[in-house]
Amino acid sequence: METIKTAQVYKQMLKWQLIATISVAVIVSVVAQRLGLASPEHAGISALAGGMSAVLGGIAGALIARSGDKKNDAGAILITMLKAEAVKIFVIALLLFLTFKLYNEHLVPIALILGLAASAILSGVAFIGLDKK
Repeated sequence: METIKTAQVYKQMLKWQLIATISVAVIVSVVAQRLGLASPEHAGISALAGGMSAVLGGIAGALIARSGDKKNDAGAILITMLKAEAVKIFVIALLLFLTFKLYNEHLVPIALILGLAASAILSGVAFIGLDKK
């Protein structure tokens, strides 16, 4: 991938992830308030924590992936992409661990999972349009 196209893809990915994370946070807050299952504030914060861990993991992975943009060798590109994915997974796991440790009393697990899932799923949406350009 060329640098300009790569930057566009990561910006698009970030935009979709942020939209998904905020949307899920608002939805789970409203649902929690209407059903009285959990505190709306804590449900929203939990969803934001889950979604933002995927967003920040994606940003960390993107920084690693962009460092390999100048390489033309297929093996070097593959290694760079594997490193980027490993960093992404590590950052997500670390942030989720910190969320469980620091916010454990008020954490709404289903909201956290929904925020994480929406953001993680939509991180791949940006790559769909790559072949169309």
